[in-house]
Amino acid sequence: MRCARRRATSAGTPSSPTLGRALQRRSASPTPQAVDAIVETLEAHHVPFVTGATWTTDALYRETRGKVERRVAEGCLTVEMEAAAFFAVAAFRGVTFGQLLYAGDDLSGDAWDQRAWNDHTTGRETLFRLAAEAVLRLPPDPAPAPPATG
Repeated sequence: MRCARRRATSAGTPSSPTLGRALQRRSASPTPQAVDAIVETLEAHHVPFVTGATWTTDALYRETRGKVERRVAEGCLTVEMEAAAFFAVAAFRGVTFGQLLYAGDDLSGDAWDQRAWNDHTTGRETLFRLAAEAVLRLPPDPAPAPPATG
């Protein structure tokens, strides 16, 4: 399992200051409390995982070999289609948010490896239960302020 602990579309330790600034301008991050809850839950159940950067894109037919190589050089471990948007909306709304990424198929080689991900219902159910448990580990959000009257 992969857990987006750092930024979507960024590297944890960029190789140059210029690259680091560019990545920060085009990245979004999960809430640290959410990541901590996810990590604690996975560790409590002895579930192997890695944390790292992920590349969010909706251009699945434009994931060229060159783009993939650049994202890998930046430290991205996965490519997916929604993490950065979720992180950005959660930050804008002030909502605690983290994400578990389930690596169902593999596009890192010359050919698509489907890995029969559609047949892994038990794994997806386990992932759902772990995510629910991680939510229960989060500290309660403060009560919202009552609406202004008058």
